[in-house]
Amino acid sequence: MTMRLAIAYDVSEDSNRRQVYRTLQRYGAWRQYSVFEVDVTKTDRVELEDELESHIEPSDGDRIRIYRLCQSCQDNTTDLGSDPPGEQSNVL
Repeated sequence: MTMRLAIAYDVSEDSNRRQVYRTLQRYGAWRQYSVFEVDVTKTDRVELEDELESHIEPSDGDRIRIYRLCQSCQDNTTDLGSDPPGEQSNVL
C-alpha cells in the first residue's frame, strides 16, 4: 500500500539542494519551486527520509518538511494559477 506525501524543502547550499531535488525526482513529481508530491510505501518512506537527511546541513538552517496527504485531502486539493512545472527546473 502506498501513501502520498507532500515534501517541502529549504536547503541553502546549491550542491545539497541539487541532491535533494534529484532524490525527490526519483520518487515523485515536482509541483512548485521547493515542493514535491510522492507516492511511496512505508519502506520507501524510510529510505527516502534517510537519503534526504544525508543531503542536508541542519547547522546551515536546512529543513525538509514532510506531510502525509490522506485520500480526503488529495480529493480536496485545488490548484490555482499555471500548471505545475514540467521536467525543466530552475534548481541550480
